[in-house]
Amino acid sequence: MSSDETPTSSTASETPEATAKVSAKAKWWAMDRKTLGLRCAAAIVLGASVATSVYLFVENKDTKDLLAAQQQAREAACHYGPVLADYDSKSLDPYFAAVLDGATGDWKKQFESTSTELRDALTQGEVVSKSTDTQCALRSGDEASAEAIVVIGTTISSLGTEHQAKPSQLSMVLSLRNDDGRWLVEKVNSPLPAVPAQ
Repeated sequence: MSSDETPTSSTASETPEATAKVSAKAKWWAMDRKTLGLRCAAAIVLGASVATSVYLFVENKDTKDLLAAQQQAREAACHYGPVLADYDSKSLDPYFAAVLDGATGDWKKQFESTSTELRDALTQGEVVSKSTDTQCALRSGDEASAEAIVVIGTTISSLGTEHQAKPSQLSMVLSLRNDDGRWLVEKVNSPLPAVPAQ
């Protein structure tokens, strides 16, 4: 055999080791890409989870704020109803001051503009009104405004009743507005006036 026909050692040495190296490298790349894919997927899921948690937290906070505002509006209406129904013609200044303290907007202007006539009528009739019970419910409301229904049981005495206290009932719808955290009445609609029961 001549020297030209002798197989070279380079072709013989490439087969087993080179194949093993290429195979290991391919497996490593495949595993690395798989790990990278899993990490990306985990990051996406985590991001979505955080976004959902933030959204639910904000929604929950908004719901709590709304419920708290509605409760405060209802309590303000329940408190203001008896303020309107409790008065004594012999001492009207505290009554007028209390009504105006919880009033705003159109209702405040209306009450102020008619206070002189109201004072004269109550004084001349020697009217005394006392609230006996109050029922109230919120008809609608958000964090800025609300509407409440208030029903007040009262006793009223006057010259007309010969100063005998007669049971009566006063129903009204109060429109309230949140004024820097304090609920004030801006409209009073009283479809059923306080008339002594027969």
